[in-house]
Amino acid sequence: MRLVQAEIKNFRSIEDTGAFRIDNLTCLVGKNEAGKTAVLQALQGLFPYGQPQTVYDRTKENPRRHATKFDERHPHGNAEVVITWWELTDDELKILRSEFGEDAVTGKEVVVRKYYGSGVTSWTMPINQAVVVSTMIAPDKLTSDESAPLKESKTTQDLKAKLSGIEGRTSNQEALLSRLNTFRDGSAIKKGIDLIDHSVPKFFYASHYDRMSGEISTNKLSTDRSNNTVTIGDRIFLDFLELAGTSLEELEGTQHYEELKAKCEAASNDITEQIFRYWTQNDALEVNLDFSQGKPSDPPPFNSGTVVRARVWNTLHRASVPFSERSAGFVWFFSFLVQFAAMRKEAGNVIILLDEPGLTLHGKAQADLLEYIKNELLPHHQVIFSTHSPFMVPADRFSSVRVVEDVVKRAPTGRPEIIGTKVREDVLVTNKDTLFPLQGALGYDIAQSLFVGKNTLLVEGPSDILYLQALSEALRLRKREALDPRWTICPAGGIDKVRPFVSLFGGNHLNVAVLTDIASGDKKKIEDLRKSEILQSGRIFTAGDFTGKSEADVEDFFDASLYCKIVNSAYALSGKNAISPDILAKAAPDTTRIVKQTEAQFKILPTTVPEFDHFAPAAWLIKNLSILDEDSSQIDETLARAETCFKSLNALL
Repeated sequence: MRLVQAEIKNFRSIEDTGAFRIDNLTCLVGKNEAGKTAVLQALQGLFPYGQPQTVYDRTKENPRRHATKFDERHPHGNAEVVITWWELTDDELKILRSEFGEDAVTGKEVVVRKYYGSGVTSWTMPINQAVVVSTMIAPDKLTSDESAPLKESKTTQDLKAKLSGIEGRTSNQEALLSRLNTFRDGSAIKKGIDLIDHSVPKFFYASHYDRMSGEISTNKLSTDRSNNTVTIGDRIFLDFLELAGTSLEELEGTQHYEELKAKCEAASNDITEQIFRYWTQNDALEVNLDFSQGKPSDPPPFNSGTVVRARVWNTLHRASVPFSERSAGFVWFFSFLVQFAAMRKEAGNVIILLDEPGLTLHGKAQADLLEYIKNELLPHHQVIFSTHSPFMVPADRFSSVRVVEDVVKRAPTGRPEIIGTKVREDVLVTNKDTLFPLQGALGYDIAQSLFVGKNTLLVEGPSDILYLQALSEALRLRKREALDPRWTICPAGGIDKVRPFVSLFGGNHLNVAVLTDIASGDKKKIEDLRKSEILQSGRIFTAGDFTGKSEADVEDFFDASLYCKIVNSAYALSGKNAISPDILAKAAPDTTRIVKQTEAQFKILPTTVPEFDHFAPAAWLIKNLSILDEDSSQIDETLARAETCFKSLNALL
């Protein structure tokens, strides 16, 4: 069966969450104390993994604000806690149809409920009992005389009761009664439940706080296990021993240290290998176990018997620390993998519930954990997890996100009216704190993909994009080498912005190149950027590399006369206001950068002329590409410089 929908009622902060859809991966997002843990723990109580049937505790778990009104609110004594909707698999449908007949199975949906005060579940099965009865007493099964006293039966229980009351039953009637005796309480519904019960998933719950003990005393752990008081940390340690193929008893009475050490190292290595497929924070760690006899001077209970200590060895620093003193994130990740591996070894169909997984992990490590969930858990299990971190929100699966809110409204008198925890499929909530993780996740995802591509060329500003596109198109029309369309051109805002840009987007493993302007004060910045190795060698170009100038902008790719023609056309400059290379050289004799010369000239033009804007000439050019169609030395020299640049950039692809 596959869980498709759930609803939680009358549980802690929850009065009624409302029914909410469950996907293969379902992410519950909400701020602290919103009720996310209550949702997960209520679900766990339906079919708990590794525990006896849970009985919801009315005293502890019914909403406290209604503690004195339980009987008033639930006059029949049945307060629902969990309602779940499941979808039968094709194999399960085949089993039911084989038992009851094709027409008796009316659909794929199964509804399972659980109430306070009982560990028993209530099922609604897609089985039409009247059709089951009709099929059982059909002419091919019973003669008309044999079926006559049974025709008024509406359920298999009625049918069994009537058959039991017949004296001198025929062989056909006896065979039918024998079959009905295999039905629990004579019920076709219960028989259907029993037929598919083996495939009903259990709920495996893991909390952020569940971490393996770093030090155990076999004497104390043995006593705790006898008294059923084993802590969660020690339980995870027992799981680890099971993965290693050993046991607490073997630890207590071992006479073969090397064999035991080898088993534990093998289990540790297996878990560590799993971690480092996804743990990108530090790959120089190993988890080792150390065995010794308790020393009288050690604090109890570690002063006698066999003591096992887990330590984390750092191969870079060549030092180890106790497991419990390592970063909380690493300890949690290791502990979760131990729990999951142990569960997977003995359990079949399991739905995994993760309560705030990776809460202490760095944002990048949380993204690693999310990848682990998608790649390692989802192919085999449905996963429902809670979070309030943007890095744990699956931005590529926003339809699987559910918003959890503890809703409080204000009555007309101004007093708070408690509605309780709600789970919503839409994200149009009004609480900005609840929305924050979604905003953060979506914003980060957009920022990682909106302006950049797999191959990103960083330039100074938007005008450079237009100039390069215009020159590339002119070369393409002449069947010469244009800028490869695989490049995504992105304005970085200057050489000072390159380093933070690459740092921000480096996680996407982009192929980044830089084409930047260069002024007298930029040379050291460019050299420092090259030395920083934030970009691979040979991926930083300046306009000066292709113009032969020590200072240059992309505009200097253009012949000076051609650039002046473009500016004159863009600003409708004519007569005495028109610019030329000679005029520009006189306007700013201390620079060879044609853009700076143009800026200087515009400052002395009449006030009727608009202020010079770098973007305006580029915008005019992209609309008037025919100006580059001419056959002239000005065009040839311009395109030659651009082609040399494009060849250098394309070689990086």
